[in-house]
Amino acid sequence: MTVLILTSEGDVTADMVVAKLHEMGTPMMRLDPADLPDKAVLSADFAHGDFDGHLSKNGQVLSMGGLRSVWVRRPGEPAAHAAHPSAWLTAETRQALFGMLHSAAARWMNHPCNADQARLKPWQLRVAHLSGFAVPPTVFTTSPRLARQFAEAHRDVVVKSASGPPPGDPGLALPTTLIGPDADFTAVASGPALLQRYVRKRADIRLTCVGTRLFAARKTAEPDQVDGRYGDTEHTWQAVPVPERVGKPVHEYVALAGLAYAAFDFAEDEDGIWWFLECNQSGQFGFVELETGQPISETVALWLSQRKADRGVPQSYW
Repeated sequence: MTVLILTSEGDVTADMVVAKLHEMGTPMMRLDPADLPDKAVLSADFAHGDFDGHLSKNGQVLSMGGLRSVWVRRPGEPAAHAAHPSAWLTAETRQALFGMLHSAAARWMNHPCNADQARLKPWQLRVAHLSGFAVPPTVFTTSPRLARQFAEAHRDVVVKSASGPPPGDPGLALPTTLIGPDADFTAVASGPALLQRYVRKRADIRLTCVGTRLFAARKTAEPDQVDGRYGDTEHTWQAVPVPERVGKPVHEYVALAGLAYAAFDFAEDEDGIWWFLECNQSGQFGFVELETGQPISETVALWLSQRKADRGVPQSYW
């Protein structure tokens, strides 16, 4: 039984899992959907009530009947590397590839349907509330008046992108920025704005969930730091235990979201409360593993190597 990893060529995090799969002797194929159809071949056969499908790349052939699991890591746009790319070719290639993979009896990390929903920031915050996390007051709005009222109520707020950094080299980007009630909110009418009460934090927390296993890492924040992803500091990531008051909501969240893998970001305040900021269903973990020594890549490889869960048992559980 073979593991299929869908990701781009330069994905170092995927490289770490590939190395672990090799150590375990688990057969695997690595494929970037962008390489279809020129550098890889697919075929799906639906006849006489049966289904069979194959992927072929560099002489390696993967049968859908022998597909154990699919890791949707950081795949490129289908057919993006084709000799004559087009929106039509991308749509056709996506239909063929994912239609074939969905027809196979394989485990997903994460299933594309669940992953698409999990990317929606307003939905994340709703599920975080339902799961029992501490969530800072947040508003999404295109009303300058409501944005100003929110800032006046909470005084210090951050404005940030709901969808994350845009791909490529955008001419316009929105970094996470601390603002006050005296800011000019006129531009809010031009597009949805995400405003959130500022959490004065003493540390950033990255919690990686793989199946039912949790790995938390803590990085001390600089005074009045807004976004821990940017700026050089003297602090490094350190492994820390997961408090029970956080671990239980994490398991609840991934069960509700149908995720087998999730990377949570929290802001730890002066009282030690971990405030939920976001959950990235395909977030990086390589930098955390390299600094903390936590066996995240090995755990991902083990999950991918397991047999499909019994019917009725959510895939997010091991």
